[in-house]
Amino acid sequence: MNRKMIRYIVGSLLVIEAALLLLPAVCACFYREWKQLAIFLGVAAVSLGIGLALRLRKPENTRFYATEGYMSVALCWIIMSIMGAAPLLLSGYYDNPVDALFETVSGFTTTGATILTDVEVLPHAVLLWRSLTHWIGGMGVLVFILAILPVSGASSMHLMKAESPGPSVGKLVPKIRSTAAILYALYIVMTIAEICALYIAGASLFEAVNLACSTAGTGGFGMVNSSCGDYSAPVRIIITVFMILFGVNFNVYFLLYSGNIRDAFRCEEVRYYFGIVLFSSLVICLNIRSLYAGTGEAWLQSIFQVGSIITTTGFSTADFNTWPELSKAILVLLMFIGACAGSTGGGMKVSRVIVMVKTIGKELSNITHPRVVRKIHLEGKPIEHEVLRSVNVFVMAYLCIFAASLLLVSLDENSFTTNFTAVAATINNIGPGLEMVGPMGNFAAFSNLSKLVFVFDMLAGRLELFPMLILCTPGMWRKR
Repeated sequence: MNRKMIRYIVGSLLVIEAALLLLPAVCACFYREWKQLAIFLGVAAVSLGIGLALRLRKPENTRFYATEGYMSVALCWIIMSIMGAAPLLLSGYYDNPVDALFETVSGFTTTGATILTDVEVLPHAVLLWRSLTHWIGGMGVLVFILAILPVSGASSMHLMKAESPGPSVGKLVPKIRSTAAILYALYIVMTIAEICALYIAGASLFEAVNLACSTAGTGGFGMVNSSCGDYSAPVRIIITVFMILFGVNFNVYFLLYSGNIRDAFRCEEVRYYFGIVLFSSLVICLNIRSLYAGTGEAWLQSIFQVGSIITTTGFSTADFNTWPELSKAILVLLMFIGACAGSTGGGMKVSRVIVMVKTIGKELSNITHPRVVRKIHLEGKPIEHEVLRSVNVFVMAYLCIFAASLLLVSLDENSFTTNFTAVAATINNIGPGLEMVGPMGNFAAFSNLSKLVFVFDMLAGRLELFPMLILCTPGMWRKR
C-alpha cells in the first residue's frame, strides 16, 4: 500500500480546504463579524499547517491501485469534515462536536439535513460556509485535486471512480487532468449562471451566492427557516430549473459543448430522468390541486418538490407532510431513485434503476423462453456482466447498510416513518424526510449515536458505499 501517497493526498486536501476557509473569513470581514473572522482564520491556519506538514516530502512513487484510491477518498472526506466542523463548533451555535460534525458532513455530502431549529440567527460567515460545503462536495474536492496532483493516469482514475457518483465513470478526454478541468469548468459556469439569474430575479447577491452554491451541489441548506418558501415565484422557478439541470450527467453537457448534440440527446438515462420528473410532477400536481389556489401554483409546488427530491437537493417550498398519501409515496420513491450518474445528485442513480428493471425483464424472458439468448443494452451498447455484478453488489450492500442503520436509529423510540425516512434521507443525501424530519423539521432530537449513524450513512451514500466499507475492513489496515 502506498501510504506516502495517501498522506500526500490528504495534505493537499487540507491545503485546499485552508484556502476555501478564507472565503467565509472575507465574508466575516465584510459584515464586521470579528469573532467569526478570527475563528475562520485560525482554523484555516491550522489546516494549512497540517497540510503543509503532510506534504513536506513529495513521494517518489505516485502510483497506487484501487484499494489505496478508495481509502484515500474515504480518509480525505472524513478529515475534511472534521476540519470543516471546527469553525461551526467554535462559532457557539452548535451544542456539541457531534452536532457540528453532523452539520458539516451533511454539507460536504450535499445532504442538507440540519440539527438547527433556527438558521436565521447564524452569522453571514457561517451561512456562507454551510453553502460552500455543498458546492465543494457537489463535484468532489478530489476531482479538483486531480488537476494539480502528480498522479499517473491509472492511479488518478482510481481516485475519480471512488469519489464520483454513479455506477460507472469514464474519461471525457484522454487525460484525467483535462477531464477534471472540464468538469469543474462546466460546474463553475453553471453556478455563475444561476447566481446571475437569481440576482436578476430579485435575490440579493448574498442570497444568490448561497442559493446557487446549495443548488449546484444539490445540497439544500437554506438561509431562512422556510427553506425556499418565502422567495418570489421567479426565484423558485430558477432554483427548480437549475436543480433539475444539476441532476443531469455532466457528460451530456460536455457532449453539447463539443457539438455532439445527437449523442447528447441519445443518452437513455437522461431521457428516463426527465420522464420521471415530468410524470411524477404531473401526478402530484393533480393530487394536490385542491390544496392550492390554482393549477399553476399546484404545478410550481409539485415540480419544485419533485426536482428537489429526485436530485437530492432537499429544498422545500411547502410542508409536503400535509400532502395526500399518494404524493408522499411518490416523493419517498424518488428519494431512492436519485439523479443521473455523473451528476452532483445522490440516491441510487437512474442508470442503476434502469439496469435493475432490465435485468428483471431479462430473467422473466429467460423463464418463458429459456433457449433465447438475450443481452441487456444501455445507451445502445450491451451491458457487460461485470457491470451487472457491480450493480447487484451495490444494491445488496445498500440494503444491508440501510437495515443496520434503521435498527440502530430505532433505539431512539421515534416513529417508524420518522426513522425510515431519516435513514433514506441521509443515505441518499437528500435532507428532509417525513414527520419529525420533514421539510419543516430537523434532526436535533436524535441521540448522538443516531447522529453518528447518519454521519456514516451520508458519507457512504455520497461515496457510493464502498470507500467507507473498505475503510471499516480491518484487513485493509495491515501493513502490506
